[in-house]
Amino acid sequence: MSDTLAFYTHPQSRGRITRWMLEETGLRYDVVMLEYGSSMKSAQYLALNPMGKVPALLQGKTVITENAAICLHLADLAPWKGLLPPVGSAERGECYRWVLFAAGPLEAFITDRRHGALAPPMEAGYGTAEDLLHTLETAVAGKRYLVGDGFTVADLYMASFLSYYIRVGELEAKPALLEYCAPHLQRPAALRAGALDDALVPIAGAA
Repeated sequence: MSDTLAFYTHPQSRGRITRWMLEETGLRYDVVMLEYGSSMKSAQYLALNPMGKVPALLQGKTVITENAAICLHLADLAPWKGLLPPVGSAERGECYRWVLFAAGPLEAFITDRRHGALAPPMEAGYGTAEDLLHTLETAVAGKRYLVGDGFTVADLYMASFLSYYIRVGELEAKPALLEYCAPHLQRPAALRAGALDDALVPIAGAA
């Protein structure tokens, strides 16, 4: 890949998921750290991402936003890493399923529940709380990997998501969830990404 990757982020944001994915791929990238309420809402950044949020990835002249899209795209940029199964395979579709399950109905459910207003099941993409949480636990219970017999972007996305929401108390720390997340969070790329972002926290706080 000849295009330079520019990674727009803040160390206390969902950009931590993208950082882990970048480290898994081994692709070279430049970091552009933005601040909430200032550079994240600047005219320069809004020209790239009108949402004024991070993360965002600039590849050449193309901007990619939304964490799930960025992670899936990065998996495609580093096919030798095997972070997505082959194009057209059922397993690839299953990867898409779990990444988008976490990014869509699961995150929407947690956000709505935190603010005390779940949507009616027939209107909500997440349906009922019981069905959604049962689906989640069934997906990971007793499994090392969500898809096939190796680590994929689905595991990265799900482990990132679950570990954060367990840590902040938005998801119950059930054994099945903890046992699934534990080995993925100890991957060298996960530890490296965490250390890189943690080192930026004091800088962000002083800005």
